[in-house]
Amino acid sequence: MLARDVPEFGLKRGDVGVIVHCYGDEAFEVEFVTADGRTVALLTLTRADIRPFDVNEIFHARALETTVTQAEA
Repeated sequence: MLARDVPEFGLKRGDVGVIVHCYGDEAFEVEFVTADGRTVALLTLTRADIRPFDVNEIFHARALETTVTQAEA
């Protein structure tokens, strides 16, 4: 889960991504996708940029405010 906004990709704090690769213990490749599976961003983030889920949290969906993808940026 994002710990900060990433406005250049339309991502907001709390958006959920999936870690697809770890670079040691401090950097991670994280993919963010829409509900239909379209990749919005594939970003290298630090431990400070993400946080794990708490067991009492629930998923929430929101509309993506931008159509910019990493491939277009």
